[in-house]
Amino acid sequence: MTTKKLFDYALNENVDLFVLIKAAETRKTKNDKQFIAFNFADKSGEISAKYWDASDEDIVRFQAGKIVHLIGKRENYQNNPQIKIYSIQLTNAEKNEPQDPAMFVEGAPEDMSEMQKQFESYLFDIHNNVWNRVVRYLLKKYQDKFFVYPAAKKNHHAFAGGLAFHTLSILRLAQAVSKEYPEVNSSLLYAGAILHDLGKVIELSGPVATQYTVEGNLIGHIVLIDEEIIQACQELEINPRKEDAILLRHVILAHHGLLEYGSPVQPHILEAEILHHLDDLDASIQMMNGSLKHVAPGEFSERIFGLEGRNFYKPHEL
Repeated sequence: MTTKKLFDYALNENVDLFVLIKAAETRKTKNDKQFIAFNFADKSGEISAKYWDASDEDIVRFQAGKIVHLIGKRENYQNNPQIKIYSIQLTNAEKNEPQDPAMFVEGAPEDMSEMQKQFESYLFDIHNNVWNRVVRYLLKKYQDKFFVYPAAKKNHHAFAGGLAFHTLSILRLAQAVSKEYPEVNSSLLYAGAILHDLGKVIELSGPVATQYTVEGNLIGHIVLIDEEIIQACQELEINPRKEDAILLRHVILAHHGLLEYGSPVQPHILEAEILHHLDDLDASIQMMNGSLKHVAPGEFSERIFGLEGRNFYKPHEL
């Protein structure tokens, strides 16, 4: 077996490696036969695969979070990378085969300790006492999860530490916007940026075999973090209906921009509108970069579901 990773294999090359089952969904064909739709992952990224004619035992055996020895072939289907499975087996500890899923989880491109230091510097720039106290309270409460959780199950920043990295990227963009437009309340924008996706530590299960929790499915991260802000205000003896608290809550409740995208309300103040666009910008760029990094110059990426199913061209270096 080689030391190659998933995306080290060329198109039509046979693959032989250990991978993590990132997702495993049981589906049925038109003929009512069971199959498993896999997402295999390692530190190079994720590739989908189909396991046809799956038995009930296969469905129980090959669950998300398990590590398997995969033999197959790298292919493309409708311009999307996939693996044709020849054989798949759970790893065996007695053969010294890998057992730790963390070995196969892609991580953030920046060091965690350095990101933590940068967050501290932004906290000092939140000058409003209400916003600063609420942000510090919630960051302390969820710090362990915040710096290891992904920002999504599949689309943008879906890697360990992705939540903190996405948030830090938005803070950097927010700082640039605040310098360009002095009328922006940078303290409110920074506070909203830090908290806008913090509810994902409740919405998602974690960085390995990420799934939506019951609360995530039934409530969602926007409402979840609003509840956390209200609870934080109560613990800190701050009136959650005080204007400062309402402004912070609004910035976060409106950050998806449109009602059909999950925001309970559309932006009605400048900082809410800015945060919405910065969030969308950073997520879009990360989705494009994540797809294009596996594409040769002169070719198109796979279609990206989170970007209206569009694919993107990678130009030759000029």
